[in-house]
Amino acid sequence: MKVAIPSETGEGLTSTRSGHFGHTPWFTLVTIEDGQVTGVESVKNVDHDEVGCGGVIEFAHNLGIDAMICAGMGQPPFMRFTQYGVDIYLEQETPMVGDVVNKFIAGDCARMVLENACSHHH
Repeated sequence: MKVAIPSETGEGLTSTRSGHFGHTPWFTLVTIEDGQVTGVESVKNVDHDEVGCGGVIEFAHNLGIDAMICAGMGQPPFMRFTQYGVDIYLEQETPMVGDVVNKFIAGDCARMVLENACSHHH
């Protein structure tokens, strides 16, 4: 499976996580097979100001991801990803991408539900 983690930098597993999905500068894409990380790729995000939240959602979805682990996400993108069959996991305590991946593999990241989604408006 391929998991995306919003990241501040393009340094793979040593990147610092980004606090919010839409404005993240990078996505770290991690391929996990049989509980092992088999691939890591850093992809620069599209410009939120140019394409809007919907554009970021489309971009992330087109990366072929199965899941995303984020510290926060609004309701519209959460619902859109859910429609696409992308699972969203919530993890707000761990600053490093690699440590988040280890938590995810260990089963310690909670699935996000609509009640967890941010309902603030921009």
